Amino acid sequence: MNVKNLALPLAVAAFLALGGCATPTVVTLQNGTQYLTKDIPKTKTSDGFYEFVDISGKKIRVKADDVATVRQED
Repeated sequence: MNVKNLALPLAVAAFLALGGCATPTVVTLQNGTQYLTKDIPKTKTSDGFYEFVDISGKKIRVKADDVATVRQED
């Protein structure tokens, strides 16, 4: 087969594989505040915080004691 004939199917397969990597997650704090994230947040860091990027692109650091739940969005 010609390389040009393989390029499109390979590009489509790579795009679909990368698209499945994100796992939208809801982080709920003890006070009821909820953050929707693009991906699962990092677990507690060595200094006791969760770190994640919300859907607007803002980097959030939350003290682990303030987090009530971390669950995948339905």
